Amino acid sequence: MLAELSEWFWQERLWFPKGLGWADLVDRDGRVYAKANDLWVALPIALVFLIVRQIFERTVATPLASLLGVKETVRLKAPHNPTLECYYCNISKTPSQSSIASLCKQTGSSERQIQRWFRRRRNQDRPSLLKKFREASWRFTFYLLAFIAGLASLIDVSTSAILPLYFDGFFCTLLPSQYWYYMIELGFYGSLLFSVASDVKRKDFKEQIVHHVATILLISFSWCVNYIRAGTLIMLVHDSSDYFLESAKMFNYAGWRNACNYIFIIFAAVFIVTRLIIFPFWIIYCTWVYPVTIYKPFFGYYFFNGLLMTLQCLHIFWAILIIRIAIRFLTSNEKVDDERSDKDETDESEEEEEEAKDKKHSRKNGPMQNGHTVHNNNHRKTE
Repeated sequence: MLAELSEWFWQERLWFPKGLGWADLVDRDGRVYAKANDLWVALPIALVFLIVRQIFERTVATPLASLLGVKETVRLKAPHNPTLECYYCNISKTPSQSSIASLCKQTGSSERQIQRWFRRRRNQDRPSLLKKFREASWRFTFYLLAFIAGLASLIDVSTSAILPLYFDGFFCTLLPSQYWYYMIELGFYGSLLFSVASDVKRKDFKEQIVHHVATILLISFSWCVNYIRAGTLIMLVHDSSDYFLESAKMFNYAGWRNACNYIFIIFAAVFIVTRLIIFPFWIIYCTWVYPVTIYKPFFGYYFFNGLLMTLQCLHIFWAILIIRIAIRFLTSNEKVDDERSDKDETDESEEEEEEAKDKKHSRKNGPMQNGHTVHNNNHRKTE
């Protein structure tokens, strides 16, 4: 049954225009073509990336964080309470007012104590600043090196030949630089998919999953049908702005506000040019409009361009967030914040700091009530 399914899946009429097939991608006359079996190489590469990442974060990212002054926020741990822990894990991390009242009766605690416990418990689950910095530094390093590697892999293609040849990839010979660029990119995105459960989760978590899956499918499909030049250019366009974003995050976590803001503006400009101009009006034109002048549309044509349009929709979604942040900074010089981050983390951390200050103040000035010092007016009366 698997053999029949494989035969149906790889039938030529699905993936090639009429008149072409797998026989045209057999190595001959010194020309080398991509082969589907090569994609298995990406799996061990993905595992190597996971190992290298752990080493990098411990030996490079952590010392770099210390050098840049990344400071951890001290988060108070919630005291052990089986009833509250059960509610937190099984029902909700943010209980309603009626639930708080019920928990007060069950535990004999005050409403304020219940709220404080849940706030501290949520903070315990949130990623630390150091973890965010290490993730950003790892991705910055890869995207920068990948961008340089992508440029190197395109040296053989002249600028005047880029537009028509980037889709006419059925007969393009595979270069060693393109082979390794493809395998490394595919392995990296595979490692991101493997580690997504342990990485910092943001508000666009679902969009990130869609992006990773669409990218892996695009890389794999373009490899199987030898769209090497188109795939190389698509990966290069994406890598061209990502390292700016990751470096802006690094400076943001380190508290270098000005460096973060200005790098983010550069990132926004590069992102808009590459993702909203070059990608749709150059690359998608090259894969959507140009091919129908040579071949009749086929399933692979729609499949490939459908994935590209999925990425373009994500580009528009992220561009809206980026433009909102950039406008806010340019008009009012506010601090650049990642709108995908969990805003509650900052708010609750600040409350913890305020509570710590209140306790410190109360030890110096006596008991407090509603945040104000309570003065002892019970003077001894003389009779």
